[in-house]
Amino acid sequence: MMAAKMFTIHFYVTFLLFTIRVSSSFIDYGENYRRNVSLELNPGLNSSLTPPPLGVGLIHVRALGQNDTLHYLFCSLGAPALLLVHTNSTSSKVEVDWPVFLSANASGSLRVTPESTVLHRNALIFTRLWEYSDVNDTAEPELLPFSSFFQPYELQNFTWGDLRKKLDPTAHTALLCGGDSSESFSNGSLCLKFSAFGSVGREKGWPSLLHNANSSQVRVWLDGVTPRSNRSRFSLELQSVGSTNPLTRVNVLQSIDDEYTPSIFKVAQWVSSPGNSSSPILSYAQWKPVAYRKASPVFEDATPCHHSTPVAIAQRPPSGLVLAYFGEGRQTTGLNITFSIAGDPFYNTTNYLSWTVLVGLGSPPVDSFSPLVLAIMAVGLGTPLLIILIGVVCVCVRKNRTQVQVYQPIN
Repeated sequence: MMAAKMFTIHFYVTFLLFTIRVSSSFIDYGENYRRNVSLELNPGLNSSLTPPPLGVGLIHVRALGQNDTLHYLFCSLGAPALLLVHTNSTSSKVEVDWPVFLSANASGSLRVTPESTVLHRNALIFTRLWEYSDVNDTAEPELLPFSSFFQPYELQNFTWGDLRKKLDPTAHTALLCGGDSSESFSNGSLCLKFSAFGSVGREKGWPSLLHNANSSQVRVWLDGVTPRSNRSRFSLELQSVGSTNPLTRVNVLQSIDDEYTPSIFKVAQWVSSPGNSSSPILSYAQWKPVAYRKASPVFEDATPCHHSTPVAIAQRPPSGLVLAYFGEGRQTTGLNITFSIAGDPFYNTTNYLSWTVLVGLGSPPVDSFSPLVLAIMAVGLGTPLLIILIGVVCVCVRKNRTQVQVYQPIN
């Protein structure tokens, strides 16, 4: 009987270790693909040309694959924008006509050549910051009267800091901070941190979005801005422009694993696809529906957020980068990300708010069950199985012993 118990325990331990070993492979998320990433500021701008005005800069990230290239362009000319261009060539490059690019009519001044190699292109633009007085504490601005809204902050009119001082070519990051001339921004700022990636991973800080070699990230935060009421909440307006398929619909996925983003079991994906929901995704903007009220948050500092339905917009986004690359007449869609829910503290409790979005090519990264969760599931399911096995073994051994004692051989 002891030998049977030892066999059962050994089987269970082996099963558990095998499960943990298999689950540990999910740390790599099944993606070993890597890109060679490089970053440059103001590509093609030499000393003979007049430098851009203070606060205007163009970041170019080149993510070289085995037989293709991703070009990310992050620009502060007008409203901040992130442009993604995918080519099927490893020698494609960005060309900027700087005198025209910095002029009022910059259409056609930025190209990715050879143009015949371009497979897909899409841009995400950060256009407005809305502030409203949530007098009824509903966190639903669409239900409020127009009088509850303050004049929006037009990001195209912000004065941005010098990108050269906030650039890290090694980490492939750039930090853009700025504000307008109002008293609200006298001691505060709106910041956007752009990051490009060449492999699978996730940042340590919440919401710890999973990224891969085909993605980049923008973290947005509002710090020290003086609210215009004691019950102020904020919404961020985003717009998308594409050559033929801009980001048009938002998919919301459910999960039961919140290890990397505590208490959040959803992920929202604003996607571009050529047809219906079953069509392949060309590019995306992905986020967890959560914002944080402190720079180094704990669980209590998380506040949920929600998005509006994407709508078509007739006007071109107020971005110099979009005009320079797409020109006029491109399809534009937009939505709002509204931070906080009813009952949550208002902005003036911490005067800080941060939110993160992932922008990339193809299908968005999907979180699988983490090794910790799989191990817990293995223990939860394996323990009852172990008890049943031990019970069956005990019954069988007892029955065999009874038979041996009752039926004795006859001399």
